[in-house]
Amino acid sequence: MTEDAIRTALSSVSYPGFSRDIISFGLVRSVSIQDGAVTIGIQIQTRDPKIPEKIFKDCHTALDHLAGGAEKVQISIDVQDPPGGPNTPGGVAGKQSIPGVKKIIAVASGKGGVGKSTVSSNLAITLAKQGLKVGLCDCDLYGPSIALMFGASDQQPMADAKERIIPIEAHGIKLMSMGFILGDNSPVIVRGPLATRYTQQFLQEVAWGELDVLILDLPPGTGDIQLTIVQTLALDGAVIVTTPQEVALIDARKAISMFAKVNVRVLGIIENMSWFECDQGKRYHLFGQGGGRLEAERLGVPLLAEIPIDPETRRRCDEGQPVTLAGPSESRVAAAFHEAAQTLIVQTDQPEA
Repeated sequence: MTEDAIRTALSSVSYPGFSRDIISFGLVRSVSIQDGAVTIGIQIQTRDPKIPEKIFKDCHTALDHLAGGAEKVQISIDVQDPPGGPNTPGGVAGKQSIPGVKKIIAVASGKGGVGKSTVSSNLAITLAKQGLKVGLCDCDLYGPSIALMFGASDQQPMADAKERIIPIEAHGIKLMSMGFILGDNSPVIVRGPLATRYTQQFLQEVAWGELDVLILDLPPGTGDIQLTIVQTLALDGAVIVTTPQEVALIDARKAISMFAKVNVRVLGIIENMSWFECDQGKRYHLFGQGGGRLEAERLGVPLLAEIPIDPETRRRCDEGQPVTLAGPSESRVAAAFHEAAQTLIVQTDQPEA
């Protein structure tokens, strides 16, 4: 009986309601073996008493036979209340909330061209398909693409009686993007202060309504818009998008450093363009291999997904029908995003390690 064997056994224990296990979610905080007895420490945040009860029972099922009986297995589950969101007294001091929005997650990258908007769009749709009320704000003023990806480029937002912007709705997601305001060929030519003002207007003067999750598709880099958001908005965390090669990871680390300096935790990394697969099933790692996984291990955060280069994903984004509108059984890419979204939900409810 070894720690590796115990962790392997615990990897069969799923978090209630999800297909992912408690090991991959990072909920098992300690494993010790002493005098033939096993002690497991688990930490979760939930207000549902059935969740720790189910995990406790399933852990015994997985370990009792390995340890030689239930009396040799001690399972300690530290159950904490989920942290007060930015709209509650437990919110982040000195930072603004968005009324009605429970969680705000930024999707960021250190450089352009890594597929950040593709990731943001498909994560939003996957979360909505799991029953959540989701909004998506395209914070990239200079290169907005969300309007196109949702097939809504011809729509323009209106204002309500309180002069708030009414977001566009497509595929069950509430959307805001500069792409709805300007035509396809109209550039945004503004300096930093005005860009910051536009961003604040999109976040604070849009009638988002009641949302479980608002995803912010940040522009690449660490400029004025990104700094304004992370310094003034109560974020629940950030997802970093990168490709496998070192030139992308160098810039991704800059984005990670920015979040660390303002105490915004990184919830996980998504590696995009991980490989290209031919009809014969052979994978070609065009941009290198394993960079995202190594970076996730270095940070101690989950690798949420490895997304392959997929012509169908590209085509569907161009046509305004993101690939996650298909079910996980219909598309390998949709399945990867489904798994990433599940991990992301649980990560936002866990305390920072």
